[in-house]
Amino acid sequence: MKKLYCFDFDGTLTYKDTMFMYLKFYDSAKFRVQFLKHIPLFVLLKLNLADTEKVKKSFISSILKGQKEIKIKEKSRLFFEANYPKIVRENALDFIKNINKTNTDSLMVTASLDIWVKPFADAFNMELVSTKAEFKDGVFTGNFIGKNCNGKEKLERIKKEISNEKYDKIIAFGDTSGDRPMLNWANEGHYQFFH
Repeated sequence: MKKLYCFDFDGTLTYKDTMFMYLKFYDSAKFRVQFLKHIPLFVLLKLNLADTEKVKKSFISSILKGQKEIKIKEKSRLFFEANYPKIVRENALDFIKNINKTNTDSLMVTASLDIWVKPFADAFNMELVSTKAEFKDGVFTGNFIGKNCNGKEKLERIKKEISNEKYDKIIAFGDTSGDRPMLNWANEGHYQFFH
């Protein structure tokens, strides 16, 4: 029997959302300034009056745009070393460690950017399906390649990723409304399973 596990990352496998953590880790002074500037947008987001993808892109690029890919990768490695495994829910870590690798594939499906979640996916031995940062000539443009990997887009990306595979059972884990399409599509959808 061939199985596929799909795990959301932020909040599902971790205790905290990693976007703010990483950006603060990257440049805390710039983070504070940009966070204050973005408060009106964050408020609009909470009220569902702003587009998540636009606000996210604006905030991330306000801190990382123009940065060299080599520096971003190095900071991501340091961020991982500083936070793994302590930000990961212990029962999630146990669960992942005990997955029988025979005839099983695992995906980490996240709206977070590949730049800082890739080391976590590697540590979990999972393929990464995420929002992708765009680099030109080794510099971050501030843009994403494709859409923000959330909601219906998560499901589209999973289907693309597994298009050549056939699974007997698909098991998904998530913790927010952005995970619902993936949870509803899976044979088994677990909501806040590790909480």
